[in-house]
Amino acid sequence: MRRVMRKVMGNMNWLILALAAMTTTAVAQQPASAQQNLQAVSAPLPGQAQAAPDQTNLARPATMDQAVDRVIAREKDLIKFLSPRTPIVETYLQDLTQDPQLGPIPQDDHYFLGRMDLSDSIDRSDYLEGKGKDKDEGMEKRLLGGLTKKFKFQYQPLGFSWMIFVDRNDFDRQHYDFRYARREFLGDVRCLVFDLTPKKDAGRGRFLGRIWVEDHDFSIVRLNGTYAHPSRNSYYFHMDSWRLNLIPGYWVPAYIYSEEGDFTAGAKNKIAFKAQTRMWGYNLKTGTPNDELTNIRVDSVKDDTPTAQDASPLAAAREWQQQAEDNVVERLERSGLLAPEGDVDKILQTVVNNLEITNNIELPRPVRTRVLTTSPLETFSVGNTIVVSRGLIDVLPDEGSLAMVLAHELAHIVLGHNLGSQYAFNDRMLFSDDATYKNLGFKHIPEEEAAADKKAIEMLKASPYAQKLESAGLFIKALQARAPQLSALLQAHLGNNIAENGTVTRMAQLGTSAPALDWNKLDQIAALPLGGRVKLSPWDDKVEIVKAQPVAITSARDKMPFEVTPFFPRLTRYSTASVPAPSTPATPTNAPATADANPTPAN
Repeated sequence: MRRVMRKVMGNMNWLILALAAMTTTAVAQQPASAQQNLQAVSAPLPGQAQAAPDQTNLARPATMDQAVDRVIAREKDLIKFLSPRTPIVETYLQDLTQDPQLGPIPQDDHYFLGRMDLSDSIDRSDYLEGKGKDKDEGMEKRLLGGLTKKFKFQYQPLGFSWMIFVDRNDFDRQHYDFRYARREFLGDVRCLVFDLTPKKDAGRGRFLGRIWVEDHDFSIVRLNGTYAHPSRNSYYFHMDSWRLNLIPGYWVPAYIYSEEGDFTAGAKNKIAFKAQTRMWGYNLKTGTPNDELTNIRVDSVKDDTPTAQDASPLAAAREWQQQAEDNVVERLERSGLLAPEGDVDKILQTVVNNLEITNNIELPRPVRTRVLTTSPLETFSVGNTIVVSRGLIDVLPDEGSLAMVLAHELAHIVLGHNLGSQYAFNDRMLFSDDATYKNLGFKHIPEEEAAADKKAIEMLKASPYAQKLESAGLFIKALQARAPQLSALLQAHLGNNIAENGTVTRMAQLGTSAPALDWNKLDQIAALPLGGRVKLSPWDDKVEIVKAQPVAITSARDKMPFEVTPFFPRLTRYSTASVPAPSTPATPTNAPATADANPTPAN
């Protein structure tokens, strides 16, 4: 028993270090003062001596007009580079109402998930049937929201996708006036800041606001503003759009934050909301790699075990389940809905191992953990693989609540509630990415859900997390307090819902035994805002734990449980030194490195 506890405590110590960034007081990160950065660095004007330019630079601009010309040319290069790509775009939006104690809080929410086509114009296909359909044509496709014939406001998901560019078709001097404002640092990147205004008679839907341009290649890294002159029955929302330098020579659109509404005294809000839009899957593979036959891999194709023989009926059933599990994991990863294996999986795996060891659980096949890339709070298991959504990991306040989430799915596995064996037939994997939710599903019957809850609580009480169940119960209480207003966030698309009709049903027993939920108790952090835990790479879909400096909470309004918040990523330039060298796969199940993981920029 001592040996078991030493192993568990070793796992716990490693997990505490891995989750060092997941402090209960870390709810936001403010960027360093740009003025301090400017004082620390001597910033030469365009044309003065600077560091050696990148290969993408043919000549440094000598005047600000030449710098503007370079900005326009680089934006056109980016549009051309992205034209063959079809990234995933996700928008989660919360309508707001004013609470005297907590300030603006969610009163309703909306969720859109689709794939953008960036070829000739921005278009999209939706993953969610019957939601976010935009059948309008022409300029109306740019609308971020509009009024229907019944005068009911509707959000157009395509409009949030449109915010990735200043102006796809007419970003030039003929349509815009450029006014240089200042220099400013965004993270590690020194930028030129320009204010843009559309020229008179430039037409509807022109960008009005500010852009930040990095001073090496003169690529736009951030745009903040709105689109001018909407039609009578439409709205253009304000937005703050960020790009990341994830490959040599290009800054790709990654995050968009939108906000409307004025809650000052006397203000009358027709619309009040906050929205986060994320893009990822720029480098998704859509078929067999072209170099499949040229990759050198060492596969074990022969079983040299002396007792090798045909599989027994039980062994065959397990092999069949494993084949289905592998098919589902591979298909979800290929569609961009499942992140590649990484450090976040190791954190989840450590919690699962602790639960297994302390409960003397022995399974014929190891339990795996993976991260779903989407925001809705959901979990499911297929075979022995537990999948937890990025959004759910984001809002969990501590290790005890994470253990609660994983224990429920581990209980399904221990109880033999296996789902998905039908996916061992490979023809069931032959569907388009936007039809994923129509073709895959892992929902348990109510009796199995109740049995899993009961078993999970038994495992938690026998685990190292037994003393942390109060925080898990507080999470359930906070979720229940917001569940009626967050139906879209709590709508599971592959697994079972955590809440039904505004009532939390998953692990509800822990909520009844938890302390009272008190928003004014500043050291009681029951849940975090979205984006508080996990960062998703738009290029290769990898996820990692957010490294943020803890920020002290000074009022109940700072807690923002389950809420949408602005993006402020720390911008850095792409560096080959930070990219690990490809290694030979340790087993045949590991995917080989591909030649186009980091493409060379086009001239």
